[in-house]
Amino acid sequence: MKINKTIGTLALGVLLSILSSNVMWSQQTPTFTEYNYNPFIINAAYAGLTENTELSMSNSGFFNQFDGSPRTFSLSGHGSLNRNKVGLGAGIIRDQIGVTTSTSFFASYSYKIFFDFKSNRPYWQLYDAGVLSFGITAGLQQYQDNLTQLGIIGDQNFAQDINGSIPTIGLGFLFNHASFYVGVSTPNILGDALATDDNINLNSPYYGYFGYRFFNNRFQDLMIKPNVLLKYEDGAALQADINVAVSFRNKFEIGTGYRTNNSINILAGIYVFDNVRAIYNYNLATNDSPLGNTHGLILSYQFGDGYAID
Repeated sequence: MKINKTIGTLALGVLLSILSSNVMWSQQTPTFTEYNYNPFIINAAYAGLTENTELSMSNSGFFNQFDGSPRTFSLSGHGSLNRNKVGLGAGIIRDQIGVTTSTSFFASYSYKIFFDFKSNRPYWQLYDAGVLSFGITAGLQQYQDNLTQLGIIGDQNFAQDINGSIPTIGLGFLFNHASFYVGVSTPNILGDALATDDNINLNSPYYGYFGYRFFNNRFQDLMIKPNVLLKYEDGAALQADINVAVSFRNKFEIGTGYRTNNSINILAGIYVFDNVRAIYNYNLATNDSPLGNTHGLILSYQFGDGYAID
């Protein structure tokens, strides 16, 4: 059994590396928890939108059965200045798949225009009710492809390792209303134009997302939050995440969703000590993927009053 598992792991590593042998890399699509509970990770315009400075750490795939299957780790933080008109943030994202690793460092700036719509919303929601935000991100992506570790002989595509750096510039836009929000973003409009290694062919994804917040005065402790995330990348099929979550007074949340041709998503979260939020996510593969199912976790800390309600 141990031999079979080793062979299976090696085969998986080779398969994953062959799939990326053209050296086409971009950040993996964020998990359900990441873009719902830390939108800043995909859109710089979200920087400073929360009432207090927020730090978040997330990971997914670290409990996968096979070595070399996709893993992602991120650490980020953002806050606001100048009466919340300016948002600042920074973060690091590390993606691994097979023998390929991508590590991105970035800093973000956002500027906000506020509106007063006098809209009905629960008193316990902690966000700016009406705002149009523009964000820009500058960073550096370090790309490593250790192809020689696969031991493939006689194929020039695997004859040498690839190691390069890619300067990145990202853009994001966000409109947030008490009842809904909509945003578009991309982590790198430059692509691979400034890559230090000519073998790197970077395709940058484009994200679009929309969400709605259903709230009724008869059920003031509950909010239902459906949302859709779209991801477009050159050479790949359009990907859509369709999700819904239910929140109870910033005490706990549950949710589910579907990623097209990929997985069913399930999440559960809890708020503790006023300032801490923990969200667990489980992605159930639906396409007989050899990668299997994926566990994910995001931990967030908000300063000041945190997520507490009055």
